[in-house]
Amino acid sequence: MQYSEGRPGRIFVLRMDHGEDLIESLQMFLEKKGIESCTALFLGAIRDGRAVTGPKRPEMPPSPNIEAYESAWEVFGMATFYPSAHGPRLHIHSGLGRGREALIGCIREKARVYLLVEMVLFEICGLEAERVWDEDMQLFLLTLSERL
Repeated sequence: MQYSEGRPGRIFVLRMDHGEDLIESLQMFLEKKGIESCTALFLGAIRDGRAVTGPKRPEMPPSPNIEAYESAWEVFGMATFYPSAHGPRLHIHSGLGRGREALIGCIREKARVYLLVEMVLFEICGLEAERVWDEDMQLFLLTLSERL
């Protein structure tokens, strides 16, 4: 197990409006505010995007199973944001529902807001955290400064 100790920084409440891209809007906000590390909780509705819903098979490196979602879906989720040598890396997981259908996974590339998304963002200061590319897993993995 790895860990790093930080302290609470600023707390922001965001409202993303109909038609905005959740991922693009969040990345622009983080850059504008100079946020290096944070976690965020959100709820609302999104449409017309893609999510990774696990691997196709349990092998290394994983081959992602990608599901497209169209029209409007209710959403709740969590995001983390950490620096990397390739620039800041955002990681978003959420649950999506529409009628009796449900998806849980990692939202990728785009997620258009339908009506609105409310988000509470918690900045983490003093954290020694970085996303580092892992060749075996073919993923950017969170790497922390201490080990137990």
